[in-house]
Amino acid sequence: MRRLGPLDAAAVVISNVIGGGIFFVPVIVAQLVPNPTAMLGVWLLGGALAFAGAMAYAELAAVRPHAGGEYVYLRDAFGPLAAFLSGWTSFIAGFSGAIAASAVALAEYVARFVPAADRYRSLVAIAAIVALTLIHVRGLGPGRVVQNLLAGLKVTAIVLIIALGFTLGHGDTANLAAGGSVAAVPWLLALVPVMFSYSGWNAAAYVAEEVRNPGRNVPLALGLGTLAVVVLYLALNALYVYALPVASIAGLGDGRLMDIVAERLFGFAAGNLLAIFTIVSLAASISAMTLAGPRVYFAMARDGIFVRAAGRVHPRFHTPAAAIVAQAAWSSVLVASGTLSQLVAYTGFAVVLFAAIAVCALFVLRRRDGAIARPFSAIGYPWAPAIFVGASAVIVANAFWTAPWTTLAGIALIIAGVPVYYAFRRAPRV
Repeated sequence: MRRLGPLDAAAVVISNVIGGGIFFVPVIVAQLVPNPTAMLGVWLLGGALAFAGAMAYAELAAVRPHAGGEYVYLRDAFGPLAAFLSGWTSFIAGFSGAIAASAVALAEYVARFVPAADRYRSLVAIAAIVALTLIHVRGLGPGRVVQNLLAGLKVTAIVLIIALGFTLGHGDTANLAAGGSVAAVPWLLALVPVMFSYSGWNAAAYVAEEVRNPGRNVPLALGLGTLAVVVLYLALNALYVYALPVASIAGLGDGRLMDIVAERLFGFAAGNLLAIFTIVSLAASISAMTLAGPRVYFAMARDGIFVRAAGRVHPRFHTPAAAIVAQAAWSSVLVASGTLSQLVAYTGFAVVLFAAIAVCALFVLRRRDGAIARPFSAIGYPWAPAIFVGASAVIVANAFWTAPWTTLAGIALIIAGVPVYYAFRRAPRV
């Protein structure tokens, strides 16, 4: 049932992208790029690459408006095993791990207002996952309302913070013009964490089967959602520099950026308001991933390479209820079994890897299906998607270089899906 409009799908994109990254990655970028103009330039380039990837996905989704996102594109371009490994990674790490990490971070902020919750952070995190899961199981209608509400609150809060920060905040415009020299290599290295902060720009593709007039509305949602995030990210980074010199940002500890910026701009009283905003922001991200992720497992189950129940639509709510519940269960296991930093590492480079392979699928499918009708064609083809693939390859290579053992563990995790794939293929279908 196609019930989502372009703004609904764009809200999913915005909520998927704007998570915790924008609140700590600028510190890393400032350490590598001690110049405000160059720092903003990195974020602009990262946004341009994300937009190039989004436009490639837009064409793929317009031609193949089915649930599952890159699972569908990899299946049609490279075969079912490659597609399964992308879906397998989404289940064990990509979506479930990101949900778990966001839920743990949410619980930490809740403890700021309810001190007793500090002793039960895992339970608070799991409760948040369960609550949003129940909403999305109940139907696309309630899920859409909650998702749009959370996304709207998130964007409104960011816009207010930016507007009030520049008009009433105690910042210094001189910070935006100051800075030192920047070498090419550190500037390019800074692009790696920036691209991770933009991860999620492809979210609307996962729900393409439930979007009205997908040939028009999915590309519109991907374009609008990605452009909105780019504008918000550039404005937020400009606000950070307005509040603090780049050198001061580079010296901040993990997770302290927004607190320090708020205190500098508005005084100590802003801390609690910022914490409320962060809780809403994290809840919106969990909600968006709860909506998008299960559509991948639903598509896999329909193809007979996942648990059969995940491929069934609930007779009353018309949602892939079993797939949604399965993702929530695994996310809850991850919450109970590891720390936040471990969970973030768990979701690592594979998100970028499979997005790059999916964009490669555009070249394969264009060559194979040259005469097929295209409701939308990727802007800048072939150069824009090619540049996106090249940049993604650099990010993956950097992951191997800077964290070889973590990356190899991730590769082993992906390869572990091969015997699982063949087990599903051999299992009798009922």
